[in-house]
Amino acid sequence: MRICPGRLTHVPDVDTRNPAQARFAPLRARCGAPLLSVGMTSRAVFLQGSTMRHVLVMTGASATGLVAMFAVDMVDMYFLTLLGEQELAAAVGFAGTLLFFLISVSIGLQIALGALVARSEGSQRRDLARRYCSSAMAFNFLLAAIISAIGWFHLPALLALLGARGQTLDYAVSYASIMLPSMPILVLGMSAATGVRALGDARRSMWATVLGSLVNAALDPLFIFTFGWGLEGAAFASVVARLVVLLVAWHALAVVHRLPCRISWAQFLADLRPILTIAAPAVLTNIATPIGGSFVLVTMSRFGDSAVAGAAIMGRITPLAMAAIFALSGAIGPIVGQNAGAGRYDRVRSTLANAVLFNVVYVAAVWLLLLLCADLIVSAFSASGMARELILFYCHFLVGAFVFNGLLFVSNASFNNLHHAHWATAFNFGRALLGTIPAVYLGANWYGPRGVMAGEAFGAMLFGLLAIVAAFALVRRLERQHRAMPANGHMAAAVVTQGLPVNREPPL
Repeated sequence: MRICPGRLTHVPDVDTRNPAQARFAPLRARCGAPLLSVGMTSRAVFLQGSTMRHVLVMTGASATGLVAMFAVDMVDMYFLTLLGEQELAAAVGFAGTLLFFLISVSIGLQIALGALVARSEGSQRRDLARRYCSSAMAFNFLLAAIISAIGWFHLPALLALLGARGQTLDYAVSYASIMLPSMPILVLGMSAATGVRALGDARRSMWATVLGSLVNAALDPLFIFTFGWGLEGAAFASVVARLVVLLVAWHALAVVHRLPCRISWAQFLADLRPILTIAAPAVLTNIATPIGGSFVLVTMSRFGDSAVAGAAIMGRITPLAMAAIFALSGAIGPIVGQNAGAGRYDRVRSTLANAVLFNVVYVAAVWLLLLLCADLIVSAFSASGMARELILFYCHFLVGAFVFNGLLFVSNASFNNLHHAHWATAFNFGRALLGTIPAVYLGANWYGPRGVMAGEAFGAMLFGLLAIVAAFALVRRLERQHRAMPANGHMAAAVVTQGLPVNREPPL
């Protein structure tokens, strides 16, 4: 007995010499090969249709959530600048760098969850998708709780290491001490949203972030000004918003899609190997960025709180302006994963090409927009002195360099979903250690704060270009290997689940 992909129709094995079975031949022909065995269903949504359309829809939905989230971050910064203390903006910059390190670890963990779920869906293995989702979410929560506890007990030392001093250090400790305990909640919510997105449901994944951001935006003025809590009020508003993200994402994952399932301790331990195979290099890949960012912040702190405040303001505006590029890597991951799981490497290559085109066009449009709005940004944030100069310099000359970060994001998403996550690690650390750090060091010594920003912007140029070339080369190689394998019986199933440990006892 077989099941026709895309239908819930049971199709018997056909012997056309037998008149009683010959009537099933047209249906079997329409189903195509290979057919699915009973217990499997065809839910992979990215195996058909325009890959550009999938890229735009997934990126648009993800970007909508990120825009909402980054907009609230920018509004936070705006409200804090209204309090009239430049140290507050600098404190958020220092605390944000430390928190970004933990979020980067979380993103690496989510990459493993999304890649395993998407490839399982592409291979028509919803049973594996459910189990991997449950095991990965449990692991992500436990690791986030441990890291957050360690960071909370060493907050002053960590922030001082980044260059925070005096009143700025006190503000940064106060802000981060509220935010850190809620990191496991954020990680669980983001993991749930990743699981939903890996199934192709970008809309519900988007609403989790959007609703959380709306709650944050509503509570910010209430907590900061009405209650008079100032910087701590902004932190408490963010904590409440994280709870909302978790509730909405969990409803989509568990109630709508029924993806999580009960797992035993033995199953959890067995699943750690495939999870860590992707998560370990993905985490290393993602922490390379905050390592480079920490060096940038330490270097910028040599030029005073005004320079740090200017960099912190642009650090809130850039993610908002480039939200679609940040969303692009998470958006194409499920598309690449499902098509790779089904052996459709022609569609994987098309997805990468579409993503590169979108990246170039979008960055060019944003550069033009920020160029026209540079003076308005300076006025809105009441920036003066060095902060003003850095904002204008970035908007006029450095925005276009973000296209190379976009190339790296797209490449890393493909590496992680094609079971070459260590390639993403190599390119990200190459950018941080051989690109950003040397460029920032030389730029600071030659041109001061402007050199720091220019070094950070152009440090990704070489590695972004090399990474995208490597991504297309990897797809071509995997496609040749796939064509060289027999496409019948169990061998076909082995091809579409390449790298996925499905030969162990399945949780059916």
